[in-house]
Amino acid sequence: MKRTNAATLILLALIGGVAGGLVEAALAASGRPIVLPPLTLGIALLAIGVMVVVLALPIRRLTRGKASQPIDPFYSTRVLVLSKASALGGSLIAGFGAGVLVYLLSRSVVPGFGSVAQAVVTLVGAAGLLAGGLIAESMCTIPPDDDDDDESGRTVRVRP
Repeated sequence: MKRTNAATLILLALIGGVAGGLVEAALAASGRPIVLPPLTLGIALLAIGVMVVVLALPIRRLTRGKASQPIDPFYSTRVLVLSKASALGGSLIAGFGAGVLVYLLSRSVVPGFGSVAQAVVTLVGAAGLLAGGLIAESMCTIPPDDDDDDESGRTVRVRP
């Protein structure tokens, strides 16, 4: 599996930002109440980001040679997929939170502090989820090993 590309994260954040701004503008134009993400969303996203990093700690110990017991390969695969999904999802939600924040601050009547705080907490929580996913993904990588190459510099392949 390839590492998460920065361009993909930026593209997802832009998509989320545009979607967040357009949803808010469409709701306001139709006379409906706008969507304000609750404070608990940002807190939950940040907590999930921390949990993803904690789940990757045993894999980090194993890849660095500090673990005493082997780890189930399915566990490490699941943690790696979870970390990648957290990075992608965190980027998308951070973009959405930024879109909502830009919409709130661009209105002619500035909303109350509570509305802006809710958008900021969502943005910070999603950024924490993004960071946790990227950190966990880097913790799951195996360091390069020089034993795979012989003296001639060619890759040694084993035939079944």
